[in-house]
Amino acid sequence: MFFLRQLRKLKLPPRMLAQFYTAIMESILTSSILTSSITVWFAGAIVRDRLRLQRVVRAAEKVIGCRLPSIQDLYISRTRRRAGRITADPSHPGHGLFSPLPSGRRLRSIRTKTSRYMNSFFPSAIRLLNTK
Repeated sequence: MFFLRQLRKLKLPPRMLAQFYTAIMESILTSSILTSSITVWFAGAIVRDRLRLQRVVRAAEKVIGCRLPSIQDLYISRTRRRAGRITADPSHPGHGLFSPLPSGRRLRSIRTKTSRYMNSFFPSAIRLLNTK
């Protein structure tokens, strides 16, 4: 946020500020040092943590002066993209988990016994793809 405010003080146009946000701040918000993507941790995150991250996005919106995609929107778009890559690659180890139902419209849900596994990437990605 500091650098975003400094760029605003230099009278940069909102478009440039939004590009800085997308390139720097959004990448920090959606991934960690270990390059663990938002697609992995967001489904299992508690509501309080999601709201804290969304607060950073709202603060950046106020600094920039334009609407930015929410953390939830980033999660949905990146999860769909990642799941699409997995289903398109038959050599991927998780390809078999995305098996279609006989109708061909939806994917077969993964049976889970624990909420930890239910909130992991594959079951949450299948739920997301089934709600198109």
